[in-house]
Amino acid sequence: MAYWLFKSEPNTWSWDDQKNHDGPAEWDGVRNYQARNYMRQMKVGDLGFFYHSVKEKQIVGIIRVAVAAHPDSTDPQGRWECVDVEAVCDMPRPVSLAEIKDNPKLADMVLVNNSRLSVQPVTPAEWEEVCRMGGLDPVPRAS
Repeated sequence: MAYWLFKSEPNTWSWDDQKNHDGPAEWDGVRNYQARNYMRQMKVGDLGFFYHSVKEKQIVGIIRVAVAAHPDSTDPQGRWECVDVEAVCDMPRPVSLAEIKDNPKLADMVLVNNSRLSVQPVTPAEWEEVCRMGGLDPVPRAS
């Protein structure tokens, strides 16, 4: 199984929106080929960080891939795909982009080097470190 980071503008789809949604929600509207290809690689049970972009720039929660890649319902041309995700837990202490950039253990994280990519992979070591920084104990594991 694998780990990911999903970015969302909180005024479009926030962590509270995700938590309050009844069941899994499509991670729709992604219009970047690399991000789409990452979603195609995802398996049910993979975990991801929920990242509030724009002004907040922080990881605020953990989500689980509940449905593998399928056609994005917001794409009338049928070119784009998405996964469905569900909330797992809050990050006890949100982890900011500044904190991530300041941590030498996370220097190679995609978020540090390509912060515009809306869906991106996270290595197991990065997952462990960010969870530690956010106060998650025990660290959630992909199943």
